[in-house]
Amino acid sequence: MTGVLAGKVAVITGASSGIGLAIARRFAAEGARVYLTGRRQEPLDAAVTEIGSAATGVVVDVSVQADLDRLYSVVREEAGRIDVLVANAGGGVSERLGEITEESIDITFGTNVKGTIFTVQEALPLLSEGASIVVTGSTSTERTTPGLEVYGASKAAVRNLVRSWATSAHGRKFRVNVLSPGPTETPGLVGAVGPDLGPFAAEVPLGRIGQPDEIAAVATFLASDASSFVNGADWFVDGGQAQV
Repeated sequence: MTGVLAGKVAVITGASSGIGLAIARRFAAEGARVYLTGRRQEPLDAAVTEIGSAATGVVVDVSVQADLDRLYSVVREEAGRIDVLVANAGGGVSERLGEITEESIDITFGTNVKGTIFTVQEALPLLSEGASIVVTGSTSTERTTPGLEVYGASKAAVRNLVRSWATSAHGRKFRVNVLSPGPTETPGLVGAVGPDLGPFAAEVPLGRIGQPDEIAAVATFLASDASSFVNGADWFVDGGQAQV
């Protein structure tokens, strides 16, 4: 695809590294003006520098509504609208039943559920007619992983939210879909489990883990007019892991 997002204004949360950065990079390459968020200034600045003049970075913790208000104030003043919104910021802590803490529940649901709700809700006044909303889900909604029960529950909640929001698509003139990556070679995954990703690859029918650019390619399709009749769906980009 070449220039399929030309002239569009896109907001991508959690875009200072990994899948979010790959999406922002791909969107900019396809002609979009991109607004990136991250929780730390230094990696966010590095991401903006990498992408170039098409990118603007705003430090945001999506679990803090005031941060989101500040983000959308910047977008409103500079661009006046949002054509594509990618609610990508998320995370979780590995804890098995018997070890789960109140803090980990609050952090995981605060970012993945509360953060997603307000990322979308606060953007509504800025959404252009026909806007595309992409929410990052997870294969954890289909496959149980020991230690990721709370994370999986939060992503299942996100999937259900998108089902509900999709029924509002006609009245609000937007469409919304879930993008669910499988194991993907990101700094977050490597930092959590180490450089040996072989065990993850062994669980994937394609025999390997994904690359961020592969996830970004599907995000670009969902953001583009080519997916104009796609709404309420969960797109698994996982090499078949959750489907076979």
